[in-house]
Amino acid sequence: MSTQGSSTETPKIVHDDLRVERDPDRGRIELWQKEQFIGFLGYTEQTVGEETVVILQHTIIDEAFGRRGYARALVTIVLERLKAEGFLIVPECSYVQDYLRRYPEYEPLVFKGGFEGNQ
Repeated sequence: MSTQGSSTETPKIVHDDLRVERDPDRGRIELWQKEQFIGFLGYTEQTVGEETVVILQHTIIDEAFGRRGYARALVTIVLERLKAEGFLIVPECSYVQDYLRRYPEYEPLVFKGGFEGNQ
């Protein structure tokens, strides 16, 4: 039942009943499957000129759900939402950086200007 042997395109999201909730007080976007907490993507926002840039800091998935595609699903949902809302990102998180290499269609979301964040 494993799809690892398939070299054809793996869907970015392979789970059902996922939802994300933004928790600005804790600086994270949480991933839930029904009522089960799966993990989160830590973020901050910074205004650069007239744009709000979202700094994606770290992706944390509960150990019980690791290596099953949840991180990929979380990053996909977050990037799609930020794209729809017109935000640009600064990918500090190594997982997000790897994701962007794998899915270059999201590269236009990366903020290219000067940035005074945690370098």
